[in-house]
Amino acid sequence: MEKRKLVRVLEGESVSPPPVWLMRQAGRYLPEYRATRAKAGGFLDLCYNPDLATEVTLQPIRRFGFDAAILFSDILVIPDALDRGLHFVEGEGPKLTPLRVDEIERLDPSSADTHLAPVIATVARLREQLPEETTLIGFCGAPWTVATYMIAGHGTPDQAPARLFGYTHPEAMEMLLSMLAEMSADYLIRQLQAGADCVQIFDSWAGVLDEASFEAYAVKPVARMVEKVRAAVPGAKIIGFAKGAGALLSTYRQKTGVDGIGLDWGVPLSFAKELQKDGAVQGNLDPLRLIAGGRALDEGVDRILESLGSGPLVFNLGHGITPNAPVEHVEALLRRIRG
Repeated sequence: MEKRKLVRVLEGESVSPPPVWLMRQAGRYLPEYRATRAKAGGFLDLCYNPDLATEVTLQPIRRFGFDAAILFSDILVIPDALDRGLHFVEGEGPKLTPLRVDEIERLDPSSADTHLAPVIATVARLREQLPEETTLIGFCGAPWTVATYMIAGHGTPDQAPARLFGYTHPEAMEMLLSMLAEMSADYLIRQLQAGADCVQIFDSWAGVLDEASFEAYAVKPVARMVEKVRAAVPGAKIIGFAKGAGALLSTYRQKTGVDGIGLDWGVPLSFAKELQKDGAVQGNLDPLRLIAGGRALDEGVDRILESLGSGPLVFNLGHGITPNAPVEHVEALLRRIRG
């Protein structure tokens, strides 16, 4: 079988029109997702139910024919496997038991494989049920981003609790990030072995770090993960999405070893073009252009295609699709890219 389109791009090939998928493409903007979510009960119940998680992952593929499906799960299943009291509060997001310094060495990753088995089962089902040509993307949260939620117990505007923790307890932070890197790499290996074609590491809070902290928290743990994943799955294709990292992305691919770089909408296309000289880039339409539709959407799509379309590009948003994105605007986006 010919390699799937998105995998070819991650290998450095230029494909026209570029493969397209959207972060959070299985989500609340789709009526069929809302119906399945209601059936599941809680959000975590949906993540850990292979039947329902498979169904919601397939919904946007059936409706739109995206070139890739991304596993339906959450970046916080790793701290959930560490028994950190994860629950979701409607309108407020995830809540966990805040992590104290003295608790870090007592964290026990030994039950993670059992805890995450339903997610791996979902990956295997998806590979069986997806169209042959559709790329299956697995994922996890990056150690730094996962740590920020574990330390504060919830998301904060600039993740100050975790940054302060790193400055005041550097050894404890290193120990935590090291454990999360090991666990996350094992989790990605299992996804790849179950049928994922490639994986994405989401570092949603990389943009709050200064240069030295970015090196220590966003680069080194991800490089360690990439090395471990490739040792187990030679040639594994990996996308790194360090949201908000800006100019620090210039050496991110070389230092971490990722194949593709995910770009948020704040990355200038001229800079993206420079990054593309070394390999695939993914992004980076502002999700609000998708809500606006019309001229704003068309112009955003056209600029990305004009700047990056002749090189290795995976078309995506610069962050996740929002619940108020109209379905017809997603259809218009795909027509524009593929037309």
